Amino acid sequence: MAKAHVYKRDHINTDEIIPARYLNTDSREELAKHCMEDLDPAFVNKAGEGDVIVGGHDFGCGSSREHAVWAIQSADLGAVIAESFARIFYRNCINCGFYPIELENASQHINDGDELKIDYENGKIFNKTQGSEIDFNPLPDFALEIVRDGGLLNHISKKV
Repeated sequence: MAKAHVYKRDHINTDEIIPARYLNTDSREELAKHCMEDLDPAFVNKAGEGDVIVGGHDFGCGSSREHAVWAIQSADLGAVIAESFARIFYRNCINCGFYPIELENASQHINDGDELKIDYENGKIFNKTQGSEIDFNPLPDFALEIVRDGGLLNHISKKV
């Protein structure tokens, strides 16, 4: 079961997801150690495998860098649920094989610590803590295929 880590604010930027001082490496293991560090210094110690970040509008704004997605992926998180995403971050998620979930009023449906189960293909979040089911628009088939293939490069290599 995924645990929700809710940040009730808009414009969580890529420098907060992975601070620029760590961009001197592309080691995903190293990036994972610093995921969300400037926003929540305790994040990597409390986040578990498959857990979910929940944010407000414009999640992933700021610098266009894959490192932000790599940090989240490498911290073994299952998804980011946000009210909206910065366009480049959203596409970087898909291209890196990570599933972004847009959900209107996300932080009104999900509280910090809630236990979630996500059906990515059918667009459903089961909030076990609240006993509720939340619908979201799942990724279109072409994007879901890229995520399933582990990212755009893997997807292209399967096609050639």
